[in-house]
Amino acid sequence: MKLGLINSAWVQAGQGTAYGIRKTKEIGFDTIDIFADPLDLDPTEKELIAGECQAAGLPIVSVACVAVGLIDFNPSVQRFHRQRCEAYLDLVRDWNAKNLLLVLGEYIWERQVIPPQEQWQTAVAQLRHLGQYAADRGIEIALEMEPFQLSLLNRVEAMVQFLDAVNHPAVAANIDISHMVLAHDPPESLRKLAGRAIHVHLSDCDGKVHGDLPPGRGVIDFAPYLREIHALGIAGSISIELEYSPEPSKIVEWVTEAYAATDALMQAEGLRS
Repeated sequence: MKLGLINSAWVQAGQGTAYGIRKTKEIGFDTIDIFADPLDLDPTEKELIAGECQAAGLPIVSVACVAVGLIDFNPSVQRFHRQRCEAYLDLVRDWNAKNLLLVLGEYIWERQVIPPQEQWQTAVAQLRHLGQYAADRGIEIALEMEPFQLSLLNRVEAMVQFLDAVNHPAVAANIDISHMVLAHDPPESLRKLAGRAIHVHLSDCDGKVHGDLPPGRGVIDFAPYLREIHALGIAGSISIELEYSPEPSKIVEWVTEAYAATDALMQAEGLRS
């Protein structure tokens, strides 16, 4: 697998687009994932990202999208977010990326008032539509598992059930090791995603709350998870997710530390290609 970085690490530290892309390559990453909203992205910035990645020899693998409104109970809100996701998928195609990393929403009102199954079925219908939209463009959707109590996809088991319900070849799973630990999903639960996972996120945490730390700054034992990922034979990237560095002025050191630690973990399991 390749080793990538989600560019939000640089953006949240106040660094410019071009600087972040060039530093990502300089540090040694193979690929990059982009967090950018096509509805906010002007043509100049869109071309800048594509041009800088091409100049650096840094392929864009994934574009991240948070679309909690896809499962809103208001049809007008659903339509807006479906159209927004379609714009994201067009952006993935335009950048010659592989997948849209899609974060679905949560059950509202503590699963009261609106039956949870109704929100679930709304999400299934939305992903069937978006899956076909992606397939028509030769790309895929990787669904994120969020470890929060009311998240629609908050466990590996929920992910499997959802993929079964959607039943579309262009809709698959993203694996996030930190999220699995926080959800108390053991490494062997990944076997349920054989042939159904296309992308991986890696970061550390304290085992209690969402962290997105460089490996070694938290408590995660990565080796068992990486062994299971290796066994899945995913032909994609492991992308480091670093959010909200406590010292933005030292973001280069923060990213470099995460790169070195993750590279060592991947090399130890024979995962870095």
